Amino acid sequence: MSGAPPVAVSHLSKQFRDPSGKTLTVLDDVSFSLDTGEIVALLGPSGCGKSTLLNIIAGLQAASGGAVTVAGREVTTRSGPNLGYVFQEDRLLPWRTALRNVTFSLEAGRTRRAERIARAQEALGLMSLGAFARAYPHQLSGGMRARVALARSLVLDPTILLMDEPFGRLDAQTRAQMHAELLRLHALLGMSIVFVTHDVDEAVVLADRVIVLAPRPGRIRAIVPIPLARPRDTSEAAGAALVQELKAMIHDG
Repeated sequence: MSGAPPVAVSHLSKQFRDPSGKTLTVLDDVSFSLDTGEIVALLGPSGCGKSTLLNIIAGLQAASGGAVTVAGREVTTRSGPNLGYVFQEDRLLPWRTALRNVTFSLEAGRTRRAERIARAQEALGLMSLGAFARAYPHQLSGGMRARVALARSLVLDPTILLMDEPFGRLDAQTRAQMHAELLRLHALLGMSIVFVTHDVDEAVVLADRVIVLAPRPGRIRAIVPIPLARPRDTSEAAGAALVQELKAMIHDG
């Protein structure tokens, strides 16, 4: 649909049943939209439904109420070719090389083998990993594994990238490197990005807007624009002030 936002969430709700049969509301009346080329962070404490919301956008879980559209089409059970998804764990297959981990994303379709390899090599090249195409996951550092996982999503040529705390397991230095890498790719490829994080500094460094979720049930407490030029430093006054503002919202939620 021409002119439709990359992602639009309208009055979304999600309920689960616990083992006793009691209904638990995880998300309640969540609404927001994503602008083309925008980076949005979903931020909030544990139990506020951040990952559940991301999974509903991806079509990995069904909503209980409301609607989600991706590029104007309602999401049901499959996300379609517009979306790439980066999980919390890298989920690399240990018996496959970096190259074959990236080609794995293309093997369910009708892409010919030669094209799969060419596209995977291009994606690894974007991540500065061309020289490690034949390396196995155990031969790669944590940061390199994270870049392979990102390449595995980029090989699908997504217009929208969903990320569920993809850098949470990395040390501080490697995480900062991955932040710079993601922003470089965003500038190069122009993707719209929604990412889940519990790290307030990460949200301020990366996002154009931060959606702060309050828990039990998950609902939008605030949508906060981040008007700072990139690159951002949360140790400087403006960045630090935004970090403190967001932390206060989370603690008061």
